[in-house]
Amino acid sequence: MADITSRGTVTIATESCKGCDLCIPACPPKVLSMSEDVNAMGFRYPKLRPGCTGCGACALVCPDFCFEVFQYEAPVTHGAETR
Repeated sequence: MADITSRGTVTIATESCKGCDLCIPACPPKVLSMSEDVNAMGFRYPKLRPGCTGCGACALVCPDFCFEVFQYEAPVTHGAETR
């Protein structure tokens, strides 16, 4: 498997998430997926896999402001086993 490059990342306030799922289809590199775990309110929340571009599409569609977006100065390479 090939290495995966990330040009940015996001932090996700999982305890604020209401599981609306809007961020999943909005993510251009398709690196967000809904977890099986639930937060204290009983909602599933998104998990981030390597490959984020830091584009901020997730933050733009999130009605609960759960995302904080960061862009790297230099891309970060992850081994294929991090998928």
